[in-house]
Amino acid sequence: MSTADTEPAYRKGIGYQAILLGGFAALAAALLILGNNSTHEAIASRQAEDLLDSLSQVLPDAIHDNNLLNNAILIEDENGNPLTIYRAMKNQKFTGAAYQVTGHGYGGDIEILLGINPQGELIGVRVLSHAETPGLGDRIEIEKDNWITGFSGRSLKNTPKTAWHVKKDGGQIDQFSGATITPRAVTKAVYEGLIFFRKHRDELVVMTDNGDT
Repeated sequence: MSTADTEPAYRKGIGYQAILLGGFAALAAALLILGNNSTHEAIASRQAEDLLDSLSQVLPDAIHDNNLLNNAILIEDENGNPLTIYRAMKNQKFTGAAYQVTGHGYGGDIEILLGINPQGELIGVRVLSHAETPGLGDRIEIEKDNWITGFSGRSLKNTPKTAWHVKKDGGQIDQFSGATITPRAVTKAVYEGLIFFRKHRDELVVMTDNGDT
């Protein structure tokens, strides 16, 4: 006698099959939820560590004694979107701010982190992510080239508007051989980031000096 002949009739019914399938789906969902809950805290902790590492490159520990992640505020950018600002403070005085800007390069968006002191000078600039051409555009990464450090110390006061272009366009910023679009995009984004700081500087200082720590 075959197995098919001895199998109970209810197992062949559509209702049974649906219940069985639903049970497996529920079990899979439960396992996914359990796995997510068990790893969520570890993932969040790692993300915070990565963010702090990036922030430390544009807001060095020497200029602040506060927890940067605990002193973040939101300010709307020119498009009305909330932008997270990480404020550096020392002895409850504002010493700098860091936030992200976006350039539009050859391969897509270039996410850039700026660190700026109270005088509006760039403390540091770092590229967080991009999709530029390996061997050409990826020289914007600090691990590949020191080009990005050329922005340090620049401001809207010591670098006129006409200079905020790559040299090929008549400005002061070096470009890469064969990859002008990438440094052009980064330069434009950094310049616009400085304009944002100039517009909101007083707002940041007032928030800090009023004890918003």
